[in-house]
Amino acid sequence: MIEVRPFAGIGKANHGWLDANFHFSFADYWNQTRMHWGKLRVWNDDMIAPHNGFPAHPHADMEIITYVRKGAISHRDSLGNEGRTLAGDVQVMSAGTGITHAEYNGEDEPSHSFQLWIMPDRKGEQPRWDTRAFPKDNRAGRFVPLASGDPADTDALHINADAKVLGALVKAGERIEYPLGATRKGYLVVADGAVEVDGQHAATRDGVAIADVAAFSVLALEDSELVLVDSA
Repeated sequence: MIEVRPFAGIGKANHGWLDANFHFSFADYWNQTRMHWGKLRVWNDDMIAPHNGFPAHPHADMEIITYVRKGAISHRDSLGNEGRTLAGDVQVMSAGTGITHAEYNGEDEPSHSFQLWIMPDRKGEQPRWDTRAFPKDNRAGRFVPLASGDPADTDALHINADAKVLGALVKAGERIEYPLGATRKGYLVVADGAVEVDGQHAATRDGVAIADVAAFSVLALEDSELVLVDSA
């Protein structure tokens, strides 16, 4: 099962300072058929205006991963963590028993990021935050784990879930494969470019829901940047 979900058809909310787009039900966007995909509960495609952002607000028992596409996102939380995550890099906040954080764009240009919420395997874990640079050259022509609950993925940021967030860069005309596993679910978003996923066309910011396949292939029609969640 491979279903392309065009960007034009996902949820929308433009607040001026925030242009938010929802692959799954979130805030005032409700779609009973798009509540989650495996452990993936939220995939928000956000553009934040310069010198704007979200004031301090709480979270609990959720793994929150931010993939910065353009610009930068700055973070400050109740544990005393502060950091700035640049385009191409990733931050993870395991909300656990509870954490309050603010995230904002302190730059002179708009920031564009994907924020993913993944349901944890266990509730009541200690909250924590981390960020890491992921050089894009390392994911050329292959999917590389960026955040993962698999202890074998030692170069990825840790999450408390049977899930992985992976990134890939694929040159036009290049094909890559991913061994998903027939019992797992994949959700792929084209951060930039255009691809075919087992023959189905997906363009920039489109989502592709994948299930009941042992593996799938991605053919790049243009130079493309991909982000994938593989979850139970």
